[in-house]
Amino acid sequence: MEESWDFEFLSRMVDSLVSFLSEFVDDWLANDMRVTVFKILFSWLVISLVSIHFAWKVYGNTVNDMYYRQGTGGQNGGTPDTAPHLSGWESPAGDAKKTHRE
Repeated sequence: MEESWDFEFLSRMVDSLVSFLSEFVDDWLANDMRVTVFKILFSWLVISLVSIHFAWKVYGNTVNDMYYRQGTGGQNGGTPDTAPHLSGWESPAGDAKKTHRE
């Protein structure tokens, strides 16, 4: 019983895909303004993606090296591994903690 349901579901999916593709091809071949606008936007999208891919192939290592700078600061050029003895948030053990007063 379960196999027939899977076949029915698969059959419906294939039928809907074929129907969508046939309508898409009919619209693509039509000489309509919305199809022309779609073709222009689709071409722009494809050209943009190809350009980004090509630029990443050419400049990807440079960008990666800029992001992960090398040096004594560690990853991304951050603070060194050895921090100063006291930071702005810490206070010496003998000082009382400040409280908010109205």
